[in-house]
Amino acid sequence: MTRRRAAASLTLLALALPLLPVAAGTAAAAGSPAAAAAQSSRSAPELPRPTGRFAVGQDTLHLVDRSRTDSWSGSGPRELMVTMRYPALRGTGGPVRYLTEEEARLLLVDRGLDGVVSARTLADTASHSRSGARPVAGRYPLIVLSPGFSVPRATLTSLAEDLASRGYVVAAVDHAYESAGTAFPGGRVLECLACEKTGGDAGYRAVSDGRARDVSFLLDRLTGRDPAWRRAGLIDPHRIAMAGHSIGGASAAAAMAADGRVRAGVDLDGGLATPVPATGLGGRPFMLIGKVDQVPGRDSTWDRDWPLLDGWKRWITFADSGHFTFTDFPHLGDELGIPDPGAPLTGARSVELTRRYVGAFFDQHLKGRPQPVLDGPAADAPEVHFHRP
Repeated sequence: MTRRRAAASLTLLALALPLLPVAAGTAAAAGSPAAAAAQSSRSAPELPRPTGRFAVGQDTLHLVDRSRTDSWSGSGPRELMVTMRYPALRGTGGPVRYLTEEEARLLLVDRGLDGVVSARTLADTASHSRSGARPVAGRYPLIVLSPGFSVPRATLTSLAEDLASRGYVVAAVDHAYESAGTAFPGGRVLECLACEKTGGDAGYRAVSDGRARDVSFLLDRLTGRDPAWRRAGLIDPHRIAMAGHSIGGASAAAAMAADGRVRAGVDLDGGLATPVPATGLGGRPFMLIGKVDQVPGRDSTWDRDWPLLDGWKRWITFADSGHFTFTDFPHLGDELGIPDPGAPLTGARSVELTRRYVGAFFDQHLKGRPQPVLDGPAADAPEVHFHRP
Protein backbone atom coordinates (compact mmCIF):
# COMPACT_ATOMS: atom_id res chain seq x y z
CA MET A 1 0.00 0.00 0.00
CA THR A 2 1.37 3.43 -0.89
CA ARG A 3 1.44 6.39 1.42
CA ARG A 4 -0.69 8.39 -1.04
CA ARG A 5 -3.42 5.72 -1.12
CA ALA A 6 -3.58 5.48 2.65
CA ALA A 7 -3.74 9.25 3.09
CA ALA A 8 -6.55 9.53 0.55
CA SER A 9 -8.55 6.89 2.38
CA LEU A 10 -8.01 8.35 5.82
CA THR A 11 -8.81 11.94 4.94
CA LEU A 12 -12.52 11.25 4.60
CA LEU A 13 -12.78 10.60 8.32
CA ALA A 14 -10.23 13.25 9.29
CA LEU A 15 -7.70 10.53 9.98
CA ALA A 16 -4.88 11.64 7.68
CA LEU A 17 -2.25 12.56 10.24
CA PRO A 18 1.34 11.35 10.19
CA LEU A 19 2.22 8.28 12.21
CA LEU A 20 5.50 9.44 13.69
CA PRO A 21 5.64 12.99 12.32
CA VAL A 22 8.96 14.17 10.97
CA ALA A 23 10.36 17.62 11.63
CA ALA A 24 10.54 19.97 8.63
CA GLY A 25 13.31 18.97 6.26
CA THR A 26 13.86 15.52 7.70
CA ALA A 27 11.93 13.63 5.04
CA ALA A 28 13.75 15.41 2.24
CA ALA A 29 17.08 14.42 3.71
CA ALA A 30 16.06 10.87 4.56
CA GLY A 31 18.19 9.37 1.81
CA SER A 32 21.37 11.24 2.75
CA PRO A 33 24.38 9.50 4.35
CA ALA A 34 23.78 11.47 7.55
CA ALA A 35 20.17 10.29 7.67
CA ALA A 36 21.25 6.70 7.10
CA ALA A 37 23.75 6.96 9.93
CA ALA A 38 21.13 8.47 12.24
CA GLN A 39 18.71 5.68 11.33
CA SER A 40 21.22 2.96 12.13
CA SER A 41 22.18 4.59 15.44
CA ARG A 42 18.68 4.85 16.89
CA SER A 43 18.07 2.51 19.78
CA ALA A 44 14.77 0.68 20.10
CA PRO A 45 12.20 2.58 22.18
CA GLU A 46 10.50 1.23 25.29
CA LEU A 47 6.82 1.62 26.09
CA PRO A 48 5.77 2.97 29.49
CA ARG A 49 5.40 0.40 32.24
CA PRO A 50 1.87 -0.67 33.11
CA THR A 51 0.49 0.85 36.31
CA GLY A 52 -1.46 -2.10 37.73
CA ARG A 53 -0.41 -4.70 40.27
CA PHE A 54 -0.27 -7.67 37.90
CA ALA A 55 2.34 -8.68 35.39
CA VAL A 56 1.00 -9.12 31.86
CA GLY A 57 0.83 -12.38 29.96
CA GLN A 58 0.38 -12.59 26.20
CA ASP A 59 -0.91 -15.18 23.73
CA THR A 60 -1.65 -14.83 20.01
CA LEU A 61 -4.69 -16.31 18.25
CA HIS A 62 -5.45 -16.81 14.58
CA LEU A 63 -9.23 -17.05 14.10
CA VAL A 64 -11.02 -18.02 10.90
CA ASP A 65 -14.72 -17.29 10.38
CA ARG A 66 -15.74 -19.81 7.71
CA SER A 67 -19.30 -18.47 7.69
CA ARG A 68 -18.15 -15.28 5.93
CA THR A 69 -16.17 -14.56 2.79
CA ASP A 70 -13.67 -11.77 3.26
CA SER A 71 -15.19 -8.73 1.57
CA TRP A 72 -11.83 -7.11 0.73
CA SER A 73 -10.15 -10.05 -0.99
CA GLY A 74 -13.41 -11.39 -2.43
CA SER A 75 -12.35 -14.95 -1.67
CA GLY A 76 -11.56 -17.11 1.32
CA PRO A 77 -12.98 -16.83 4.83
CA ARG A 78 -12.70 -13.80 7.08
CA GLU A 79 -9.58 -13.99 9.28
CA LEU A 80 -8.47 -12.21 12.43
CA MET A 81 -5.22 -12.00 14.34
CA VAL A 82 -5.77 -11.41 18.05
CA THR A 83 -3.33 -10.59 20.84
CA MET A 84 -4.70 -11.77 24.18
CA ARG A 85 -3.30 -10.13 27.31
CA TYR A 86 -4.16 -11.16 30.84
CA PRO A 87 -3.10 -10.79 34.50
CA ALA A 88 -0.04 -12.96 35.04
CA LEU A 89 2.46 -14.02 37.67
CA ARG A 90 5.68 -12.05 37.72
CA GLY A 91 8.81 -13.82 36.60
CA THR A 92 7.03 -16.20 34.23
CA GLY A 93 6.87 -16.34 30.43
CA GLY A 94 9.22 -15.20 27.70
CA PRO A 95 9.85 -12.04 25.65
CA VAL A 96 7.54 -10.83 22.89
CA ARG A 97 8.07 -8.63 19.83
CA TYR A 98 6.19 -5.40 19.23
CA LEU A 99 5.89 -6.12 15.49
CA THR A 100 7.52 -8.45 13.03
CA GLU A 101 10.21 -6.72 11.00
CA GLU A 102 8.09 -6.90 7.85
CA GLU A 103 5.07 -5.40 9.64
CA ALA A 104 7.30 -2.60 10.89
CA ARG A 105 8.78 -2.04 7.42
CA LEU A 106 5.37 -1.75 5.77
CA LEU A 107 4.14 0.63 8.45
CA LEU A 108 7.18 2.88 8.05
CA VAL A 109 6.93 2.82 4.25
CA ASP A 110 3.24 3.69 4.47
CA ARG A 111 4.11 6.81 6.47
CA GLY A 112 7.22 7.82 4.54
CA LEU A 113 9.52 7.09 7.47
CA ASP A 114 11.44 4.11 6.13
CA GLY A 115 14.48 6.35 5.64
CA VAL A 116 14.22 7.81 9.14
CA VAL A 117 13.65 4.80 11.41
CA SER A 118 14.78 1.27 10.64
CA ALA A 119 12.23 -1.52 10.60
CA ARG A 120 14.25 -3.45 13.13
CA THR A 121 14.31 -0.50 15.54
CA LEU A 122 10.52 -0.20 15.45
CA ALA A 123 9.96 -3.98 15.55
CA ASP A 124 12.22 -4.25 18.61
CA THR A 125 10.24 -1.72 20.65
CA ALA A 126 10.26 -3.05 24.20
CA SER A 127 6.89 -3.79 25.73
CA HIS A 128 6.03 -5.36 29.09
CA SER A 129 4.06 -8.46 28.16
CA ARG A 130 5.44 -11.98 28.55
CA SER A 131 4.61 -14.77 26.15
CA GLY A 132 2.94 -17.75 27.78
CA ALA A 133 3.19 -16.31 31.30
CA ARG A 134 1.29 -18.17 34.01
CA PRO A 135 -2.08 -16.48 34.65
CA VAL A 136 -3.28 -15.25 38.00
CA ALA A 137 -6.34 -17.35 38.76
CA GLY A 138 -9.65 -15.52 38.65
CA ARG A 139 -12.48 -14.31 36.42
CA TYR A 140 -11.84 -10.99 34.74
CA PRO A 141 -13.82 -8.61 32.53
CA LEU A 142 -12.97 -8.80 28.83
CA ILE A 143 -12.13 -5.71 26.79
CA VAL A 144 -11.86 -5.85 23.01
CA LEU A 145 -9.56 -3.27 21.37
CA SER A 146 -9.78 -2.35 17.68
CA PRO A 147 -7.12 -0.14 16.02
CA GLY A 148 -7.43 2.70 13.54
CA PHE A 149 -7.78 2.15 9.82
CA SER A 150 -4.47 1.15 8.15
CA VAL A 151 -2.58 0.71 11.44
CA PRO A 152 -2.04 -2.58 13.31
CA ARG A 153 -3.29 -3.72 16.69
CA ALA A 154 0.19 -3.17 18.15
CA THR A 155 -0.52 0.57 18.14
CA LEU A 156 -2.71 0.09 21.24
CA THR A 157 -0.15 -1.91 23.22
CA SER A 158 0.41 0.65 26.00
CA LEU A 159 -3.32 0.78 26.72
CA ALA A 160 -3.77 -2.99 26.42
CA GLU A 161 -0.91 -3.78 28.80
CA ASP A 162 -2.13 -1.29 31.37
CA LEU A 163 -5.66 -2.68 31.35
CA ALA A 164 -4.37 -6.23 31.73
CA SER A 165 -2.15 -5.17 34.63
CA ARG A 166 -5.26 -3.73 36.32
CA GLY A 167 -7.20 -6.97 36.17
CA TYR A 168 -8.73 -7.28 32.70
CA VAL A 169 -8.41 -9.74 29.87
CA VAL A 170 -7.74 -7.74 26.72
CA ALA A 171 -8.23 -8.91 23.13
CA ALA A 172 -6.56 -6.59 20.59
CA VAL A 173 -7.73 -7.41 17.07
CA ASP A 174 -6.21 -7.04 13.62
CA HIS A 175 -8.91 -7.21 10.96
CA ALA A 176 -7.58 -8.81 7.76
CA TYR A 177 -6.61 -6.45 4.92
CA GLU A 178 -7.26 -3.31 6.99
CA SER A 179 -3.71 -2.45 8.09
CA ALA A 180 -0.53 -1.52 6.23
CA GLY A 181 0.68 -5.02 7.02
CA THR A 182 -0.30 -7.78 9.42
CA ALA A 183 1.49 -11.12 9.75
CA PHE A 184 -0.70 -14.20 9.47
CA PRO A 185 0.28 -17.88 9.74
CA GLY A 186 2.06 -19.51 6.85
CA GLY A 187 4.41 -16.61 6.26
CA ARG A 188 1.62 -14.41 4.89
CA VAL A 189 1.66 -10.65 5.46
CA LEU A 190 -1.70 -9.19 4.45
CA GLU A 191 -1.61 -5.58 3.28
CA CYS A 192 -4.40 -2.99 3.18
CA LEU A 193 -6.71 -4.03 0.35
CA ALA A 194 -9.45 -2.07 2.13
CA CYS A 195 -7.48 1.12 1.58
CA GLU A 196 -7.90 0.64 -2.17
CA LYS A 197 -11.61 -0.03 -1.96
CA THR A 198 -12.93 2.23 0.77
CA GLY A 199 -14.15 5.78 0.29
CA GLY A 200 -17.03 7.98 1.35
CA ASP A 201 -19.52 7.47 4.12
CA ALA A 202 -20.81 4.16 2.76
CA GLY A 203 -17.30 2.74 2.48
CA TYR A 204 -16.38 3.57 6.05
CA ARG A 205 -19.68 2.26 7.30
CA ALA A 206 -18.80 -1.03 5.61
CA VAL A 207 -15.55 -1.10 7.60
CA SER A 208 -17.32 -0.31 10.88
CA ASP A 209 -20.14 -2.80 10.29
CA GLY A 210 -17.66 -5.47 9.25
CA ARG A 211 -15.64 -4.97 12.41
CA ALA A 212 -18.81 -5.27 14.49
CA ARG A 213 -19.36 -8.70 12.91
CA ASP A 214 -15.72 -9.54 13.63
CA VAL A 215 -16.26 -8.74 17.30
CA SER A 216 -19.36 -10.91 17.57
CA PHE A 217 -17.42 -13.79 16.01
CA LEU A 218 -14.53 -13.16 18.39
CA LEU A 219 -16.84 -13.26 21.40
CA ASP A 220 -18.35 -16.52 20.16
CA ARG A 221 -14.85 -18.03 19.92
CA LEU A 222 -13.75 -16.75 23.31
CA THR A 223 -16.86 -17.48 25.37
CA GLY A 224 -18.62 -20.32 23.53
CA ARG A 225 -18.66 -24.03 24.30
CA ASP A 226 -15.40 -24.80 22.51
CA PRO A 227 -13.29 -21.68 23.07
CA ALA A 228 -10.34 -20.94 20.80
CA TRP A 229 -8.17 -19.66 23.66
CA ARG A 230 -6.76 -22.11 26.17
CA ARG A 231 -7.15 -19.57 28.98
CA ALA A 232 -10.78 -18.71 28.18
CA GLY A 233 -11.75 -19.64 31.74
CA LEU A 234 -10.23 -16.33 32.84
CA ILE A 235 -13.03 -14.42 31.06
CA ASP A 236 -16.21 -13.36 32.80
CA PRO A 237 -18.69 -13.52 29.89
CA HIS A 238 -21.10 -11.21 31.69
CA ARG A 239 -18.61 -8.32 31.77
CA ILE A 240 -17.52 -7.51 28.23
CA ALA A 241 -16.73 -4.09 26.74
CA MET A 242 -14.93 -2.57 23.78
CA ALA A 243 -12.74 0.40 22.97
CA GLY A 244 -11.09 1.47 19.76
CA HIS A 245 -9.12 4.18 18.07
CA SER A 246 -10.45 6.05 15.02
CA ILE A 247 -12.53 3.63 12.91
CA GLY A 248 -11.98 1.14 15.74
CA GLY A 249 -13.78 3.55 18.06
CA ALA A 250 -16.63 3.85 15.59
CA SER A 251 -16.73 0.06 15.56
CA ALA A 252 -17.17 -0.02 19.32
CA ALA A 253 -20.51 1.74 18.95
CA ALA A 254 -21.44 -0.46 15.99
CA ALA A 255 -20.59 -3.60 17.96
CA MET A 256 -22.70 -2.45 20.89
CA ALA A 257 -25.65 -1.81 18.58
CA ALA A 258 -25.28 -5.26 17.02
CA ASP A 259 -24.40 -7.39 20.04
CA GLY A 260 -25.92 -7.03 23.49
CA ARG A 261 -22.98 -8.85 25.08
CA VAL A 262 -20.89 -5.67 24.73
CA ARG A 263 -21.90 -3.77 27.85
CA ALA A 264 -19.89 -0.55 27.46
CA GLY A 265 -17.78 1.26 24.86
CA VAL A 266 -15.14 3.93 24.30
CA ASP A 267 -14.47 5.77 21.05
CA LEU A 268 -10.99 7.30 20.84
CA ASP A 269 -11.31 10.07 18.24
CA GLY A 270 -13.25 8.15 15.63
CA GLY A 271 -16.08 9.55 13.51
CA LEU A 272 -19.18 7.40 14.03
CA ALA A 273 -19.31 5.81 10.60
CA THR A 274 -22.16 3.52 11.69
CA PRO A 275 -24.87 5.75 13.16
CA VAL A 276 -26.12 4.95 16.64
CA PRO A 277 -29.64 3.49 16.25
CA ALA A 278 -32.56 5.82 16.84
CA THR A 279 -33.49 3.52 19.73
CA GLY A 280 -30.13 4.11 21.39
CA LEU A 281 -27.80 1.54 22.92
CA GLY A 282 -30.18 0.09 25.46
CA GLY A 283 -29.01 2.37 28.25
CA ARG A 284 -25.43 1.06 28.10
CA PRO A 285 -22.59 3.50 28.88
CA PHE A 286 -20.46 5.07 26.16
CA MET A 287 -17.59 7.57 26.27
CA LEU A 288 -16.24 9.80 23.50
CA ILE A 289 -12.62 10.93 23.89
CA GLY A 290 -11.28 13.26 21.24
CA LYS A 291 -8.33 15.34 20.18
CA VAL A 292 -8.14 19.03 21.02
CA ASP A 293 -10.59 20.24 18.38
CA GLN A 294 -13.05 17.33 18.56
CA VAL A 295 -15.53 19.61 20.30
CA PRO A 296 -19.28 20.07 19.77
CA GLY A 297 -19.86 21.44 16.29
CA ARG A 298 -16.63 19.92 14.92
CA ASP A 299 -17.71 16.39 13.99
CA SER A 300 -21.20 16.02 12.57
CA THR A 301 -21.38 12.34 13.52
CA TRP A 302 -20.67 13.03 17.20
CA ASP A 303 -23.18 15.90 17.17
CA ARG A 304 -25.75 13.66 15.46
CA ASP A 305 -25.38 10.68 17.77
CA TRP A 306 -24.73 12.32 21.14
CA PRO A 307 -28.48 12.69 21.88
CA LEU A 308 -29.00 9.01 20.99
CA LEU A 309 -26.54 7.77 23.60
CA ASP A 310 -29.19 6.84 26.14
CA GLY A 311 -27.06 5.63 29.04
CA TRP A 312 -24.24 7.09 31.11
CA LYS A 313 -22.09 9.13 28.71
CA ARG A 314 -19.17 11.52 28.56
CA TRP A 315 -17.58 13.67 25.84
CA ILE A 316 -14.07 14.77 26.71
CA THR A 317 -11.07 16.16 24.82
CA PHE A 318 -7.38 16.53 25.62
CA ALA A 319 -5.63 19.86 25.06
CA ASP A 320 -2.61 19.92 22.72
CA SER A 321 -3.56 16.50 21.35
CA GLY A 322 -3.83 15.02 17.87
CA HIS A 323 -5.57 12.09 16.24
CA PHE A 324 -2.88 9.58 17.29
CA THR A 325 -2.53 10.88 20.86
CA PHE A 326 -4.48 7.86 22.14
CA THR A 327 -2.07 5.32 20.66
CA ASP A 328 1.58 4.42 21.24
CA PHE A 329 2.78 6.80 18.54
CA PRO A 330 3.40 10.01 20.54
CA HIS A 331 5.52 8.08 23.02
CA LEU A 332 7.43 6.31 20.24
CA GLY A 333 7.97 9.62 18.46
CA ASP A 334 9.44 11.18 21.60
CA GLU A 335 11.66 8.15 22.22
CA LEU A 336 12.93 8.24 18.64
CA GLY A 337 13.50 12.00 18.60
CA ILE A 338 10.75 12.80 16.09
CA PRO A 339 7.88 14.35 18.10
CA ASP A 340 4.80 15.79 16.39
CA PRO A 341 4.90 19.61 16.48
CA GLY A 342 1.19 19.66 15.69
CA ALA A 343 0.31 17.75 18.88
CA PRO A 344 2.60 19.09 21.62
CA LEU A 345 1.14 16.95 24.42
CA THR A 346 4.10 14.77 25.35
CA GLY A 347 4.11 11.07 24.67
CA ALA A 348 4.35 10.26 28.37
CA ARG A 349 1.38 12.47 29.20
CA SER A 350 -0.61 11.15 26.24
CA VAL A 351 -0.22 7.58 27.50
CA GLU A 352 -0.90 8.59 31.11
CA LEU A 353 -4.16 10.43 30.34
CA THR A 354 -5.46 7.82 27.93
CA ARG A 355 -4.81 5.06 30.44
CA ARG A 356 -6.34 7.06 33.26
CA TYR A 357 -9.66 7.88 31.62
CA VAL A 358 -10.18 4.65 29.70
CA GLY A 359 -9.22 2.61 32.75
CA ALA A 360 -11.51 4.63 35.02
CA PHE A 361 -14.42 4.14 32.60
CA PHE A 362 -14.05 0.37 32.65
CA ASP A 363 -13.43 0.24 36.42
CA GLN A 364 -16.70 2.08 36.94
CA HIS A 365 -18.85 0.23 34.43
CA LEU A 366 -17.41 -3.29 34.53
CA LYS A 367 -16.20 -3.49 38.13
CA GLY A 368 -18.73 -1.21 39.81
CA ARG A 369 -16.11 1.09 41.31
CA PRO A 370 -17.17 4.78 41.17
CA GLN A 371 -14.53 6.98 39.56
CA PRO A 372 -14.76 10.68 40.51
CA VAL A 373 -12.26 11.51 37.73
CA LEU A 374 -15.12 10.90 35.28
CA ASP A 375 -17.38 13.47 36.90
CA GLY A 376 -15.61 16.63 35.75
CA PRO A 377 -12.34 18.56 35.54
CA ALA A 378 -9.55 17.51 37.88
CA ALA A 379 -6.84 19.79 39.26
CA ASP A 380 -4.10 17.36 38.23
CA ALA A 381 -5.42 17.01 34.67
CA PRO A 382 -5.86 20.55 33.32
CA GLU A 383 -5.52 19.20 29.76
CA VAL A 384 -8.83 17.32 30.03
CA HIS A 385 -12.01 19.18 29.07
CA PHE A 386 -15.57 17.93 29.56
CA HIS A 387 -18.24 18.89 27.04
CA ARG A 388 -21.98 18.87 27.60
CA PRO A 389 -23.72 19.71 24.30
